[in-house]
Amino acid sequence: MSADAEHRPGLFPSTRWTLVLAARGEPEQRRRALEELVAPRWKALYVLGRKQGLGRAEAEDAVQSFLARLVEGDLLSRVDPERGRLRAFLRTAFHNHLANLREHAGAGKRGGGRRALDLEDVEALVAAPGPAPDRLYDRAWALAIFEETLAALEEELRAGERRGPAGALRALFGFAEAPPYATLARDLEMTVPQLKSFVHRAKGRFRQLLRGRVADTLEAGEDVDAEVAALLEALGS
Repeated sequence: MSADAEHRPGLFPSTRWTLVLAARGEPEQRRRALEELVAPRWKALYVLGRKQGLGRAEAEDAVQSFLARLVEGDLLSRVDPERGRLRAFLRTAFHNHLANLREHAGAGKRGGGRRALDLEDVEALVAAPGPAPDRLYDRAWALAIFEETLAALEEELRAGERRGPAGALRALFGFAEAPPYATLARDLEMTVPQLKSFVHRAKGRFRQLLRGRVADTLEAGEDVDAEVAALLEALGS
């Protein structure tokens, strides 16, 4: 099956999470799929660790050791294929991993050491009062998927696969208030109708890409729209 076929809305006979579970006995295939699927969700796990009382370095080490166990197959060997979505599985498994680390009094870096990530954006989530750790985890997860989707759409525009100004996407699809269409159209040397037409096309493609990426984290046959709605709710929390 082609990548395009996998990401067409409504056509998800198999997903990457389903393929990961199916490949538990094939280490290299599982490793590649896991690294591609889980890496963008690194910050969501980090937020969970920080809200559970770990310091910055401890949280980074805990995530890294958890992902090492996941890739090595120690955790996946005990996964029930009926457990469903990746988001719920990783949250529960990481909670258990943190409990085990507390018992053994140390994170123990494995799997290549600490990741070189800018964590200031998620540190702002950690510092904010309000939502419980699991809610912040869901919000960070949603932010990662939306960022991944936006980057994919930008790449399509830059590569010429779609028509339109890639540089305008952040202003139009970001979480800050977008500038007036008249101002943005002038800056982009477009007419307002041209800009509106681009926005309409871009929103449609964004939804397609988003549903494809969300479906990647679900079991085949699970409700993609329900998971998208849950992520949108998490962003608003």
